[in-house]
Amino acid sequence: MAQTVNLPGTRLRPDETVLLYGDRLVDNIDPITASKITSAGFRMTCDNGFTGKEFILQGGEIGNINSNARFDLYFPKKPNGQMVIVCPGGSYHIVSSYNEGIYVADWMLEQGITVAIVKYRLPNGHWEVPLTDIQNTFRYCREHAAEWNVSQIGVMGFSAGGHLASTVLTMYTDPVTRPDFGVLVYPVITFKEGITHNGTHDNLIGNKSIWSSREGKSWEEWDKATKRFNALEKKYSTELQVSSDTPKTFIVLSSDDTVVPAENSLLFYKALVSHKVPAEMHCVPDGGHGWGFSKEKYTGRDAIGSYRDEVEASLSRWLKETRTRR
Repeated sequence: MAQTVNLPGTRLRPDETVLLYGDRLVDNIDPITASKITSAGFRMTCDNGFTGKEFILQGGEIGNINSNARFDLYFPKKPNGQMVIVCPGGSYHIVSSYNEGIYVADWMLEQGITVAIVKYRLPNGHWEVPLTDIQNTFRYCREHAAEWNVSQIGVMGFSAGGHLASTVLTMYTDPVTRPDFGVLVYPVITFKEGITHNGTHDNLIGNKSIWSSREGKSWEEWDKATKRFNALEKKYSTELQVSSDTPKTFIVLSSDDTVVPAENSLLFYKALVSHKVPAEMHCVPDGGHGWGFSKEKYTGRDAIGSYRDEVEASLSRWLKETRTRR
C-alpha cells in the first residue's frame, strides 16, 4: 500500500542537500530533498544499527535514518553573515522535518540567515551518533563559511533536538565544533528521573530496567552496567555540563508544557547564569509542547496564537544583537 505524505505548507525547497556519509541517497522518500546533492565525504565511524528503508509520516516526520544522514542548505538572497544549524525534535525516534525544519528555514531566510536543517541519524541506543552528525555538519559548514558569506554559526534545537543542541553547546571538541550561540525551544535538558522526557532518555541511552537487570549477568557485569548507566545519565543531563565557555543561549518554552516539564529549561538557564554565560529565556503561558514554527500561514492554525509575534520578535532581536555584539 502506497504511503501518503502531506507536502509542507510552503513552496520553499532547499538549495542543496549534503550527504554526511555517502555519495548517493538510498531509497529516499523525503519530499523536500534538493535537486542538487553533494557529498560531505565523512567516514561513518559508528553505526546506529538501523536496517531497512527510512519511513516518513504524514506530517513530514522522518524515521529510521542511518546511512542517509544529511542536511538541507538554504541560502538567503541577502546573507547577513549568520548561519543556524537546526536540530529538529522527535524524541530521538523521528526527525520533525516540517514543523521544526523547513518552516524554521522559511522564517530564518526572511532574517537573512543561512540555514542547515539536519536530518541526523537516530541513536537507537547508540548515544554518540546524533552528536557526531551535528558536529560533522559544523565541520562542513565552517569549511565553506567564507564562500557562503557566513562569519557566525549557531545551533538551534527543539525538544529532543533541543537536548541534542544542548550537547552541541556543552560537548564541543574544538573551536570548529563550538557553536557561536544557541537557541533552545522547549528543550529536553536533564535525564533526572521524574523531570526528563522518558522517550528522549530511553531512545538515547536505553531504559533503566535494561541496564539495572541482574538477569544473566555476573555481579561484576551487573555492577559495571549500573555504573555505566549512572554515568550516562549524568553526562547527558546537560545542565551539569555547562561551563563559563558555553556559548550564549536563547531559550523559549510554554509554561503549560506537560510533555517536557519547564524545569528542564530552568535548569539550563540557571546553570548558564551561575557560570556568567549570557542567557535569555521566554516562557509563554499557552501552547503546550511541539508548536515549533507551525503557524497559520503553513498549517491553518497556531498553538501559541497571539504569542507568536512576541516570540519571533524577541528571537529576531536577540539574533541581531548576537550578530552585532560579539
